[in-house]
Amino acid sequence: MSVTEPDSGDLRHHFALALDVDDAVEAHRLARELSPWFGVAKVGLELFSATGPRIVQTLIDEGYDVFLDLKMADIPTTVGKAARVLGAIGVSYLTLHAFAGPAVLRAGVEGLSEGAERAGLPVPAALAVTILTSDPDAPPHILGKRVAAAVEARCAGVVCAASDVREAKQLAPRLIAVVPGVRPAGSPVHDQARSATPAAALEAGADILVIGRAVTAAPDRVAAARALVASV
Repeated sequence: MSVTEPDSGDLRHHFALALDVDDAVEAHRLARELSPWFGVAKVGLELFSATGPRIVQTLIDEGYDVFLDLKMADIPTTVGKAARVLGAIGVSYLTLHAFAGPAVLRAGVEGLSEGAERAGLPVPAALAVTILTSDPDAPPHILGKRVAAAVEARCAGVVCAASDVREAKQLAPRLIAVVPGVRPAGSPVHDQARSATPAAALEAGADILVIGRAVTAAPDRVAAARALVASV
C-alpha cells in the first residue's frame, strides 16, 4: 500500500487528526504526512494561539476540513462576535462549551452562520462540548442537560466520550457525535480518562473520531495510521 493511495475508502472524513503542537511548520508537516488517513484536522488552543487564523487556510489548502476546538464560553455577545469572525475564515467545525448554557450556544451558532454567509462560505457545524474525556467524575445527569442545551441552541453536534455516545444519540439522534480520547488497543491513555478504541467508538455511534498522540507521537506515524484504519 502506498502512502498516497491508502485503502481507506470514505473513512478519512470520520478521522480527525489532533494537531496538538505549537508550531505551524510542524503542524503542516504532520498534516501533509498523514492526509491519506485523515480528512479532518483539529486545531486546538495551543496551535491557534501560536499561529492565529492562518493555520486554518494552510490546512484547507492541504484538503482538510478544519475542526477548530476552542471550547468557547463567555457572555453571549462575546461568543457571538468571535464566532462570526471564525465563521468567515473557512472552518468546518467549531466547539462551544455546553456548560455555558443555551443562550451562549445559540449566540455561537448564529455568529458562525452570519460570518460564513457574509464570506460566501458553507455554514460551519457548531459542536457543543458536553463532558471532557479527562473528567471521570461528572454527575450522571450532566450529559442529558448539556445535550438538551445543544438541541435548544440548534447546534449541529456534540463532543462527548465514546461511553456517552449512545445516550446522546438517544436524546438527539440527528446530532453529529464527535469523540475525542480515541486510542488503538494497547496504546497509552495519557490524560484521557475515558478513552476508547476506534472500533468501539464507531460501534457506539460516533461520527468523527479525534486521534492525536496515538499517531502523531508514534515512532512510525505512517504505520500507526495504517494500523488505525485496519482496526476498523
